[in-house]
Parts: sequence; C-alpha cells; structure tokens
Amino acid sequence: MKIAVITSNPGKVSEYQREFDHLGIEMVHLRLPYDEIQSSCLEEVVSKGMEDIKKKDIKDFIIDDSGLFIDSLSDFPGVWSAFVQKTIGNRGILKLMNGVSGRSARFECCIGCNINGEDIIVKGMCQGLILHEEKGTEGFGFDPIFTHDGVGSFAEISIEEKNKVSHRGNAVRLLTKQLERYL
Repeated sequence: MKIAVITSNPGKVSEYQREFDHLGIEMVHLRLPYDEIQSSCLEEVVSKGMEDIKKKDIKDFIIDDSGLFIDSLSDFPGVWSAFVQKTIGNRGILKLMNGVSGRSARFECCIGCNINGEDIIVKGMCQGLILHEEKGTEGFGFDPIFTHDGVGSFAEISIEEKNKVSHRGNAVRLLTKQLERYL
C-alpha cells in the first residue's frame, strides 16, 4: 500500500516512513499546494486542508500541521511555527526568551489521513523546555532549541530516539492503530 505524504518538508517523509515500515506501507513524497487556513487550532487547519486536497481528486494521503507552543509566550509561535521559523528562526525565538525563567513548551502534531475514502485525524504532543542556546545538528526546524528530557535537544538525538518521544511520533502511533484495520 502507498500513501502520499503531502508536504514541502522531506524530513517529515523520512520520519513517517520509519514508523510505517513495519506495516508494509510505502510513503511517497508529494509536493502539492493546498489551502492552509489561518486558525489557532491545528485540527481545523488539517481538516480544511484535507477538504481542499480531496477536491483535487487525491486519495490515500497524509498531511500534518505541527507547532511549537511556548507557555511563557502565550503559546507563540503555535500554528504559525513554520512562518516564524522562516522569518526569525531559532535565534529569534531564543532572543524572545532572553531573560525568561519559565521555559516550558510543547510540540503538537495533528495528522490527517485519508485512506479508502475515510478521514482519520489524530493529535500527538511532547512536553519539554526551550533551551538557552541551539544544540545539535540533526532534525529540522525548532529541534535544536527544544529538549524533551532537560538534557539534550531533539537535534542531538537520532531520528529513532526522537520518534519514540516526539509529537509526530506520538501522533503516528495513534494513526498506526487506526490504519491497522485497513491492512
């Protein structure tokens, strides 16, 4: 079985493939623009995106929307994480956090999957902290400034270790349970 992963981020496709290998599902990278509404709710962004993709007669696909939610910044950047990453990046977030003692944050990932004409939407989270400096070279996005264990950043651990604890890994495990009924 093949499922298209609709994203501009090839790193996401690799993370999905590692999680779905054992089910015999092949992930195919598809770059396809779709309407991403502005909303403070990841589930709403994913749901509306799925509607737009289905109008383009695409079937058997996955999309996701993820965000970094920093408690002391009133959940900023949240659903605007991709834009914030492109504009101010990790250094900009660290600058905003300069002098802030409360560094708790969470990554959230909402995955929408259309399979055999049915929609499945799941959400995973990973609690952690914003570091005081960038660490590591693995991963992508905010990985170098986020720690799930208070020790190392997501950019300092292997993709396998990251998938065991990450927001996307947690959401993928929820999705895997749902997909097993189609195999």
